[in-house]
Amino acid sequence: MDGESCIRKAYESILGGDFDGAIGWFRQAIDLEPDNASFHYKCSVSCTRSGRWELALHHAKLASELDPAHAEYRFHLDVVDSRRLVSDAKLLLAAGAAHASEALLFAQEARLLDPLNAEASLAAGQCYYVLNRLQDAKDCVMEACRLDPSSEEARILLRKLNRAIKPTNKPR
Repeated sequence: MDGESCIRKAYESILGGDFDGAIGWFRQAIDLEPDNASFHYKCSVSCTRSGRWELALHHAKLASELDPAHAEYRFHLDVVDSRRLVSDAKLLLAAGAAHASEALLFAQEARLLDPLNAEASLAAGQCYYVLNRLQDAKDCVMEACRLDPSSEEARILLRKLNRAIKPTNKPR
């Protein structure tokens, strides 16, 4: 079996809802043609959809390295790396307030890599909130709401922030 046949099998698996099977077929195609950037990219996309961040990042990096002129591969690498950084930031924040500054660095890097990642803006807002930098938190959470209006978590935090931030203008 050649690489393209494995790719077709991977897509059949995806259509059948078997994402782990699809990843297996993509990896088999890669074993047959390890220098095929397209195969690495396709595998990375499926890994991303399955939440397998490290594997997604590995194949996204390889696709980008094998074909650096392909802008879509670089963009995908940035998106995957951004999502991984958000995941890391959330883990750090869950470990306690003492890790909020480090988590913020991860969240901010994620925002730079993928400015459309609402989760990155929300994570940054959560970090700022823990650090009691309420206006910065509000700015990030408002951005998260703009990027993902359906985010209940962002809306709840925004309401908290609106209550916590007192208006600076006093009535005359």
